[in-house]
Parts: sequence; C-alpha cells; structure tokens
Amino acid sequence: MPTAKRLVIFVSDNHSRAVAACYGHPVVKTPHIDEIARRGTRFANAYTISPLCCPARAAMATGRFPHQTSYWDNVMAYDGSIPSWMHRLRDQGHHVTAIGKLHFRSSDDDNGLTEEILPMHLHEGKGALKGLLRGFDAEKPKDSGVMMALYNDLSKEGETHYQEYDRQITEQAIAWLHQHQTEEEKPPVLIVSYISPHPPFTVAKRFLDMYPESAMPLPPDLGDAPIHPSVAHMRKLDLMPPTLDPAVLRRIAASYFGLITHMDEQIGRVLEEMEVLNLFESTRMIYTSDHGELFGAQGLFGKRSLFEGSSGVPLIIAGPDIQQGHVSQQLVSHVDLFPTIVEMTGGQLLQEDADLPGQSLWGATQGIDDLDRPVFGEYHAQGSLSASYLMRQGDAKMMVHVDMPTQVFDLKADPDELHDLHGTPGGDAIEKQLMPKLLAICDPVVEDARAKAAQRAKAEVFGGREAVGQEAFIAFTPPPGVSAKEAWASLAAVSGPST
Repeated sequence: MPTAKRLVIFVSDNHSRAVAACYGHPVVKTPHIDEIARRGTRFANAYTISPLCCPARAAMATGRFPHQTSYWDNVMAYDGSIPSWMHRLRDQGHHVTAIGKLHFRSSDDDNGLTEEILPMHLHEGKGALKGLLRGFDAEKPKDSGVMMALYNDLSKEGETHYQEYDRQITEQAIAWLHQHQTEEEKPPVLIVSYISPHPPFTVAKRFLDMYPESAMPLPPDLGDAPIHPSVAHMRKLDLMPPTLDPAVLRRIAASYFGLITHMDEQIGRVLEEMEVLNLFESTRMIYTSDHGELFGAQGLFGKRSLFEGSSGVPLIIAGPDIQQGHVSQQLVSHVDLFPTIVEMTGGQLLQEDADLPGQSLWGATQGIDDLDRPVFGEYHAQGSLSASYLMRQGDAKMMVHVDMPTQVFDLKADPDELHDLHGTPGGDAIEKQLMPKLLAICDPVVEDARAKAAQRAKAEVFGGREAVGQEAFIAFTPPPGVSAKEAWASLAAVSGPST
C-alpha cells in the first residue's frame, strides 16, 4: 500500500455520530468535517468501545477492550503499560505528536508519543475518584443537582476556558504543519485533540445565532414506554426531573450544536493551513470522537450508556489513495484504529499484536472488505449499577445488563431505540443470534465482578470508601494552566461550592 507523507488525526470530545451534516443531520453545520468526508470514506456505523472519556481513549490507543486492559473508568486511565499504536510507530522511527486532550494518567508515563503538547490528563493525577463508589454499589446522587446545573444553567451564550484551549490547540497544530511540511524518512503523525463539544455547552453568540432555539429538534418522544432499570438508576443519580422541559431541551440542543460548529471551525483552520502549504495531496486524515452525547435522548444527559446517541461516533478517513465520497456500512469501532493507523503509515504490527480484536479499515476505504461483522462495546463506570454490554450485527442490537433485563432493538425499524423487543419472538431471535457472539468475547458477570473489585481496590489506594466518597464530583477536567477553582467557578455558582 502506498503511504502518504504524514497523517493528521482529529479527535473531538463528546460528538455524537448523528450530529453532523455529513451524517444526515438537518440542522447542524459542520462544513469542514463534511469536507473531510468528501475527500474520503465515511463510516456510517462506527462505535466507541466504552462511552466515557478515559476508557474510550485507552481503547483508541491500545486497540483492546476495557476487560482486556482493566482501564475501566475515569480513574483507571491509560498509563502506557500496554503498548499503544503510538509506541509501535514511534519505536519504528515515526515522529508521533499529540496536541490537546489525551485523558491518560499522566505525561510522566511513556504513552508512546514523541512529544505531548498542551496535554490534558487526569485531574490532579487522580481523576473522578467519587466514581469508585460504584465498586461498593454505593454511588449517591450528585450534589445539589449538579448534572441539571451543568446542562440546564450553563447551556447559554458566553465562553469557557475550553474554547480558549481549543484555539491554543489549533495554533500548535498549525505550527506542527510548518515544522513537518517537508518529506521525512517515516511519515510523522499528529493527533489534534479538541475538548469541544464537551459540556458545559456555553458558546459564543455568533454560533448560537446559527441555531434559533425555536427551530431546534426535540429528542424522540419516549411515550409510555417503561423505563429500563439502568436508565432509572442513572436518572436517580443525576437528580433528573420526571420530565424535561421542551424549551430547556431546545436551548441545550442549540448550545451543543453551536459548540460542534465551533469545533468544526477549529478543524477548518487547520485544513486551511494545509491548503496554504500544499499538503492536502500528501496528507491522510482521520476524524473521530471519543464518544457521543445524549443531550436529552432517552431522558438522559451526557454519555455513560450504550444507546446509539452515546455509543455511536463519527469516523472518517480521507486523503491520498482513499476512495472519495465513499460511505462504508461496515460495523466498526475504535479498536480498529490501531491496525488501521499502523498500516496507513507504513508501520508494522508485532507478533504480540496478533490477538488485537480489531482489523485494519484500509480495505474499507477502498470500497472493498465491507464485511458483515459484529461490533462490541462495554461500560463499567460511573452512573451504572452493573456492567452493560453492546452487541450489534446488521440492524440487530442487543444490550446486556448484569442482573437486569436485556434490551433488544431492530435499528432499521426503530433507529431511536424506543421499542425494546425483549421478551417478544423477534427479540428472542435477536438474542439467540447475538448472545453466543457476546459470550465468545467475555463473560458479562465475571467482568462486572472484576471491574468492581478493581474499583474497590483503587479506592483503598486513596484512603478507602469513606475518603473517596468525600471527593468532589468532577463535572469536567480543567484544561492545562487553569485551576479547578477557575474552571468550576461557573458551575459552583449555580449548584453550590461542593462541586
């Protein structure tokens, strides 16, 4: 396979697959992400491995599932001890740079990067310690309705430290392009990792003006469908009201969409510089996000669930030798990035990579190898009473919850996942088809127990259950150079000082 002269990987935070123009959204403006799609292959059915920042990003780096690596949550984050694709390429002579959010344990670890610029890692090197209470089945509702404050009160006009951080990332990415515009012996790789559109959804007026609240779509109406116990548990912890005000949901949508367009504009600035430097024809690109965002769908805010809005992510691969304007229907996930990136840059996998669960997507970018294969995901972190697992093949989707009913959906007939087929003949057929595939990957009960045991053990490192229970709830990680007090000031103003 011919290799390009460089690879640029754009990563956003919290961008749901469906919420981009090139994925068919009727409102959201993403012209620069759309341009990447026009220049390459868009994967219509891409998934995060685990819908939370740290386990998702660990899977993106290692190409392995959380139950294989024990990077379970936003405390047990990637620490460099398991080889990443970055290790492979750097050790084979490639210059590998990351600019922006990584959300690994620390820059003091060898994460496989030649250099880290403006990195964001675990807050204070500890992360969201309060989430470890999950291991004791002892998570409590968030202080002072902080989740509603984060989404309701802070979805508004203004700016947070996050947007300034995004602009700093863009400036550093442009500087990198100038430094690496000439051909090198091995293609260099750049990760441009933005924090947007992560909440709080506070965004500049010029972006909000693009999205009049009255024109914003509402989440699908749940009607009289029964609430699954996993959803009820998360709603209880988030102190969510029984019903969500449509006006509030429209305002949240407008603010979220505005942040997506802000992030898209930052990508556009990097693309414009690539064009100025005549790098388009020699540079391959990837765009993806670590996980999605529900912003009211299923009666939930945030991620932390395996519904499509949370687990579905955009994935686009573009550049020289890649089929332009192609849409691949193959079910893919972030574990496919490890072999894909190594192949795209002319690197070599090692013998110890033979058991990686993913596969290279290079063939799919050529319009071939569009395989009918299943996709898997799992979740073991904050907001969940027990582990949940996703298994999908074709349009059949199953979500297994330990000690709770399984959920089953036909995504062709029910893309919004409003009609659970569990206990029906159609649902039984899907479970019969997908359950053996799930059990071939892992034992749900065993891995749930392992994750909770690890969370209890990690709590002991920080003083035990009582001590971690006294920790602040971390709604969002401060960017580099910003104190937690500064970053959380707006949230504390509406929800009390305990955050």
